[in-house]
Amino acid sequence: MTRREGRAEEIRAAGAEPAVCDAFDAEGLKAAVVAAQPEAVLHALTALPPRFKPRSDYLAETNRVRIEGTRNLVTAAKAAGARRLVAESVAFFYEPEGGWVKDEDAPLFRDPPGRFAAARDALVALEREVREAGGLEGIVLRLGWLYGPGTYYDRSGTMAEDTLKRRNPVVGKGTGTFSFVHVEDAAAAFVAAIDHGPPGVYNVVDDEPAPLHEWVPFYAELLGAKPPRRVPLWLARLAAGKDLASAAIEMRGASNAKAKRELDWEPAHPSWRQGLRQALAA
Repeated sequence: MTRREGRAEEIRAAGAEPAVCDAFDAEGLKAAVVAAQPEAVLHALTALPPRFKPRSDYLAETNRVRIEGTRNLVTAAKAAGARRLVAESVAFFYEPEGGWVKDEDAPLFRDPPGRFAAARDALVALEREVREAGGLEGIVLRLGWLYGPGTYYDRSGTMAEDTLKRRNPVVGKGTGTFSFVHVEDAAAAFVAAIDHGPPGVYNVVDDEPAPLHEWVPFYAELLGAKPPRRVPLWLARLAAGKDLASAAIEMRGASNAKAKRELDWEPAHPSWRQGLRQALAA
């Protein structure tokens, strides 16, 4: 499903039958899903901008999709008689306390800073809608930071552009821990979740959570960029906002043990080091 006719052609060219509709149009969405008569509905709707601008409200439209779009999609899936709904969430909104790698039972942000507050509320709403959708087997996949073709981290992506311009610094001690996942591994997890695993929440990440001070210099080197700048926390707060600055030193990574065990899923790119090297060499 896409709301743009241009993207519909891409879907058709890939061998699938597209449906052009808007997730905010409840009746149009329900008609499209009912017409498809799916056994399972996969929900990976987002509205992230083409360029990541740290000082902008870049999450606002995606927050709306996660709240209103999810509500409409759950209604449509029920009307279509679907068995299972698999929805995308994120694995990097865990409360920054205790250990650096979290499983699915760890609490999400309790009092997130800045724009993360609205984003957390949207994720909580999405996960609640999916998990409490009576008559549907609801599965939530909390994806790590996506890299690979078509992402911000692709060689043609804006993260690469900013890194080449030395606008992707190590903040403070750079202890914020990132869990990455290649887009192909994320797609494989969606496919696995159609038939595997009981309803619930699963982290879909690679095997190697990475602190900022490790992955940013490695990524810059792969791109052929100069070593990243190091900036103090106060300056990062001024430049990017307190939410992103805090993430650079406090963010927790995620464990994929449950997804491996219960979804019968294994990342083909178990380490971001190997995965990024391959992706950027392509």
